[in-house]
Amino acid sequence: METVYVAGGCLWGVQAFFKTLPGVVETEAGRANGTNSTLEGAYDGYAECVRVTFDERVVTVTQLMGYLFEVIDPYSVNKQGIDVGEKYRTGLYSTEAKHLEEARAFIDARLDHAKIAVEVKPLTNYVRSAEEHQDRLARCPDDYCHIPKHLLEKYVLKEESPL
Repeated sequence: METVYVAGGCLWGVQAFFKTLPGVVETEAGRANGTNSTLEGAYDGYAECVRVTFDERVVTVTQLMGYLFEVIDPYSVNKQGIDVGEKYRTGLYSTEAKHLEEARAFIDARLDHAKIAVEVKPLTNYVRSAEEHQDRLARCPDDYCHIPKHLLEKYVLKEESPL
């Protein structure tokens, strides 16, 4: 199993979406790459993210990036839907250089790659979100989410990959 950390705006929808994808075996809501070691007080530079554990024999980082691009505006800086601020930036973080290289190659293959605002950086730290944020949309399906409901449900049926 492999692990990457995916930031795509508000983590509730990102977790609900990635949880349905083929090859994803576990998700956890959290925060990545902040400037302090805990979430007590301010978020201090953290990006809302989801720790995604996946079976690399079933899904690749390239495919995970394709799925991420389905549910975000990759040109938007620090904003997805009505959520605005640094903590809503988009990105993929990992402790594995091969994951970062694959994610960068995905972005570089896009014709407009210079305009894409998705970070691809080494994971410097990660903090698990409070229990109330774990699987939030499953418990509170009417809460706000920037990801349209049809996309949240799309891969539950294991439709074709976007790639």
